[in-house]
Amino acid sequence: MRVLVLGATGGTGRHVLEEAIAAGHEVTALVRDPVALGTIQGIRTLAGDATNEVDMRAALTGQEAVLNAIGSRRITHPVEEDSTAVLLPEAERVGIRRLVVCSAFGVGETREGANAFQRAFFSSFLGRVYAAKEVADAAVRASGLDWTLVYPTRLTDGPATDRILTVESFSGVGRISRADVARFMVQQLESDRWSRQTVIVSGR
Repeated sequence: MRVLVLGATGGTGRHVLEEAIAAGHEVTALVRDPVALGTIQGIRTLAGDATNEVDMRAALTGQEAVLNAIGSRRITHPVEEDSTAVLLPEAERVGIRRLVVCSAFGVGETREGANAFQRAFFSSFLGRVYAAKEVADAAVRASGLDWTLVYPTRLTDGPATDRILTVESFSGVGRISRADVARFMVQQLESDRWSRQTVIVSGR
């Protein structure tokens, strides 16, 4: 499948890129700075801004699916809302078959499963980022695309374990490796189990 990866230079996005390549997909990465990717065999790299309509249109042309792992590195200037506003109409215009988005546990309705400490942290330190993600996720749900929204619990940098809990609701403090999240996201490209649904993922 021809797949566009967004957020490929981020902690989770790098794993998404590697998992997509390993799964045999024809991968394109849209990144601000191609140098940040280093040398990765088997991908097509485009320099561009995911919040720019012209850059997004060029990156989506010829693609069949999108794996969106964009995350805000500057919590005071989140990009999820702006990038999604550009992505969705262009994706629908070119006929993207599948969209898999990495969001975060604590965004939207998933906040109900968080404890008091988590809620305070989400509202204070991550308030702007989570607000941007919530708007972006609502737009994805309202789109005509075949989407899946993935909500990982606390992310770690451990290896993939393939021991993943996938649920519609979750309570407590969980954790999952970025590698496992990436593998799960790539697997959804050819699965309809979570089509047009929200899924919380955590380690077992």
